[in-house]
Parts: sequence; structure tokens; C-alpha cells
Amino acid sequence: MKVKIVNSSPFDVPFYATEQSAGMDLKASIDAPITLKPLERALVPTGLRIALPDGFQAEIRPRSGLAAKHGITVLNTPGTIDADYRGEIKVILVNLSDTPFEVVPGERIAQMVIMRYERVEWEPCESLDETSRGEGGFGSTGRK
Repeated sequence: MKVKIVNSSPFDVPFYATEQSAGMDLKASIDAPITLKPLERALVPTGLRIALPDGFQAEIRPRSGLAAKHGITVLNTPGTIDADYRGEIKVILVNLSDTPFEVVPGERIAQMVIMRYERVEWEPCESLDETSRGEGGFGSTGRK
């Protein structure tokens, strides 16, 4: 699938790191470092704009290394880029650690996964089919 991309950053367009990668890393397109203090968030530009085909979306997800090693994650994960959005892709990063973290220009800050989606047509009804789970919600299936 070909997707049009406008890249106003000084970095290469996103790419798949391995043959079976689902996501492509997004880089911080900033002129100077941004320091995220503990529990602080920032909207970080990528310099990228895309035109997805109908029926597709892009999800912006955290990078596991940043999350595990530094407590940095994407606040609204997954962030959704709709097929009709043409603005710059920006990432809401948050520092969930107890130490400041510096985002430097060109740092890989998130990953983007392109995927199909389905639209639903609601069918109002009075009741739903019974299942073995029923109305069991949070934690209802146990821990093990």
C-alpha cells in the first residue's frame, strides 16, 4: 500500500526496522532538547503529515524501550490519526518516572502502526445474547 507523506523534518521518513515489524518509529522534529520533568507532558512534533486511504487509520503507540528504561510513554495511547486528517502528526509524551528526561532532536519517541478499521451501524435492541461471562467486568476472570 502506498501512502503519501510530507516530511518537513530533517530526518528520513519512518521505516520498518525489521521484515516483520508492525510499527515504524517516529522521531522528535525539534530544534532544541525538551526536558520532561516527572509527571510533565509535552506535545512533540514529528514534522510529518500523511494521507491515509479510506478505511485505514494510524495508531501512535509508546516505544517499549522508552517506557521500560525511562518511564516515558504516549499519554493518549494509542493516539489515532484518522484518514481525513492532514495536519502534522504530534505525539503527547509524558514522563511517569521520578527523574527528568531529555528528549533530543531526532530521538525516536513513539511508533506508528497503520491498520484497517471497520465502521459500525448500530442496531438498537432491547437485550443482548447471553454469554458465559455475562456482565463480568474488571478482574472477573481472575489473575491466573
